[in-house]
Amino acid sequence: MISPNTHSSDAQNRALRAAGIDPHRVPEHVAVIMDGNGRWAKRRGEERVFGHAHGVESVRATVEAALESGVRYLTLYAFSTENWNRPKEEVDALMDLLVKTLVQEAMELGSKGVRLRAIGDVTSLPSACQAELERMKDGPEGDVRLDLILALSYSAKWEMVEAIRAMMGEGLKPEDVLPSTIDKYLQTADLPDPELMIRTSGEHRISNFMLWQLAYAELHFTSVLWPDFRKEQFFDAIRDFQHRERRFGALPNVKSS
Repeated sequence: MISPNTHSSDAQNRALRAAGIDPHRVPEHVAVIMDGNGRWAKRRGEERVFGHAHGVESVRATVEAALESGVRYLTLYAFSTENWNRPKEEVDALMDLLVKTLVQEAMELGSKGVRLRAIGDVTSLPSACQAELERMKDGPEGDVRLDLILALSYSAKWEMVEAIRAMMGEGLKPEDVLPSTIDKYLQTADLPDPELMIRTSGEHRISNFMLWQLAYAELHFTSVLWPDFRKEQFFDAIRDFQHRERRFGALPNVKSS
C-alpha cells in the first residue's frame, strides 16, 4: 500500500517533488538493515563500538527523512538473535548504547509525532532496555506521524517458530492455516508488510530479517556504510522504488480479469 502522505503540507510535497520524489507514491512501510558499523570503525582504526555510536546519528537522519517523505512505518534491524554470539564487551556496549539513546531521544521523538515499539524476543534484553521500551510504547500525546519499530533480539526464523508454536498451542488444524492466519501470529500482526527494504554496506542478503513480510518488497542495496547513511541515501532508495514496476508475480501491463 502506497502511503497517502496525509501529514505532509503543500510545501513539503513541493520539496519532495523538487527532490524527484512523487509524494503520492511513497512506500508506507520501509525496513532497513543497518550494516557496516564495524567496517566504518575499522577504517578509522577504532573498535567496532565506535561505529555503533556514530550509527545513532544515521538513525536520527533516517527518522527525519521518513517523516519528511511521509513514510508511515519505519522498521530498523537493530540487533539480531545471532548478535548475542558477538564478544560480550561489544554486546554490553550495544545494550548500554541502546538504553542511553532511548533515554536521550524519548522527548524528541514524541515531539515529532514518532511512536516507538519493538519486535523480537524483548524479554531477552537487559531489564533497563525493557523498562525504557515499555515507557515509550504509548507514543506521543498528539497525532502519530511515524511508527518506529526496532527489531531487537529478532530473527525471522525465531519469529516463525514462535508463530507455529502459538498456532499449535491453540489447536489450529492444518486446513485452518492460510497465509492470512500466519500473518496474525507474527510479531508484525498489526503492521503492513514493508514495500521497500534498504540494506547498507554493499552486502546483498537479508540476513534472517522479516523473511515472511519481505515476500513482495522491493530490495535496495547501497554500498554506503551505515554511519554515513543520511537523508539523501534514503531519498535515493525511494526514488529507486518509484522507478520500479511492481507486478506481484503478474505480467507487466496485464490486468487480471
